Amino acid sequence: MALLQRLLVALLRVLVAGEHAAAMPSPPDTGGGAPVNIEARYARVFCFGNSLTDTGNNPLLPATAGGPSNSPPYGMTFFHRPTGRSSDGRLVIDFLVKALRAPQPTPYLAGKTAADFLAGTNFAVGGATALDPAVLESRGIVSAVPVSLSNETRWFEDTLQLLASSINARRRIAETSLFFFGEIGVNDYFLALASNHTLEQAATLVPDIVGVIRSAVIDAIVAGARTVVVTGMIPLGCEPQLLALFPGGAGDYDADTGCDARFNKLAEVHNRALIRMLRQLRRALPAAAAAVHYADFYRPVTAIVASPAKYGFGDSPLAACCGGGGNAYNFDFAAFCTSPASTVCADPSKYVSWDGIHYTEAVNKFVARSILRGVLPIPNPNPSLSMPLSSSSQDTGLETRELATL
Repeated sequence: MALLQRLLVALLRVLVAGEHAAAMPSPPDTGGGAPVNIEARYARVFCFGNSLTDTGNNPLLPATAGGPSNSPPYGMTFFHRPTGRSSDGRLVIDFLVKALRAPQPTPYLAGKTAADFLAGTNFAVGGATALDPAVLESRGIVSAVPVSLSNETRWFEDTLQLLASSINARRRIAETSLFFFGEIGVNDYFLALASNHTLEQAATLVPDIVGVIRSAVIDAIVAGARTVVVTGMIPLGCEPQLLALFPGGAGDYDADTGCDARFNKLAEVHNRALIRMLRQLRRALPAAAAAVHYADFYRPVTAIVASPAKYGFGDSPLAACCGGGGNAYNFDFAAFCTSPASTVCADPSKYVSWDGIHYTEAVNKFVARSILRGVLPIPNPNPSLSMPLSSSSQDTGLETRELATL
């Protein structure tokens, strides 16, 4: 598999649209690595994270098996049935796997034998936290889901042992795999706020959360990973849940988006710390210099919220598609999606938030395209399309033919 090239640090000149790919302006230096060579192929994908990445562990874990995502109308848009995904349809990872022409990874709890996991494994669990439950409890924070990122990395280690008996064989598996760390840490912050911690107290979790992500990334590199994508924090202040449950003063809301700047500041602090850690990791570990990449979730979402019509969304970017409560955000736990008091919108593709916490398939597709442009350009055998692409959360009008198939 081809190694990663140097990150584009200047704006790429926009190419003429047509049958050729169009390069897009690169984001500010985020410490992310270079775009993957467009000819690269991945034999499998290993995924880690929470409900934003979980494609089927949720229904199989006793602590979450009875959750909303296992009932209609979840899954209504694409699968036409619930699959355990916390959305009306597909997640970011589903679009990435499709575009990269990799097999759909098996949810870890759904597999038993090596054959089940050879094509890839998804270790993400809805409700998972970055920090161990015991660590959260020591901070006065209660977690209802007994799965953390360290649990997921141990599951990976067990899976790798199952797939190959020799060190060399395990390393070859890791070398030919994409390691995708979906957003992780948002549940730690949600739980802190739900446990009556102040926003300032929740922010004290940032160093520890970034620390456990660092450990997980190092584990992947040591195993032999050559492509590791680490996703940043979502814009917390644009979440209908937080907007409805923690109203702020008039000066707390961003004039362009209506998002709560207090919570978005926490997300920005998290992302700066995460980027700084990834830069330091690449300097400290030669093997990480070309392997580790940052994927931006924050900017694509805030771009939509700021200009929903520009990207094909409706005029209520801060309201949940499925929910209730009678407030501007259509969110109330008493009327949470699937409850008798909830209703579902007619067209989820016009909404940013599916249920007040998770995103619609339309947003997941948008974010996946951004990641593909900035971090993981899709495989393409056509030399005329082999120019690396960079990401832009501000303009998604120029697409390659492959992106258009998503």
